[in-house]
Amino acid sequence: MFSTGQLVFAALFAVSFLIIIIFSYQKDKKLHLKNYKGVKWVAFSFLIFLILLFIIKYSLKN
Repeated sequence: MFSTGQLVFAALFAVSFLIIIIFSYQKDKKLHLKNYKGVKWVAFSFLIFLILLFIIKYSLKN
């Protein structure tokens, strides 16, 4: 399906991309903590809302 060269390229690309993303995040960590204080609560509320929707859906289905 894929040649050996393509698989090696994909693996190297994925590893290098992850390393760049990690370094970029660490560089901007202080700024993110300052500007996005309440994001955890928004994400938590959204997950609770989705779980409630699934509970309602399956309880009304039965």
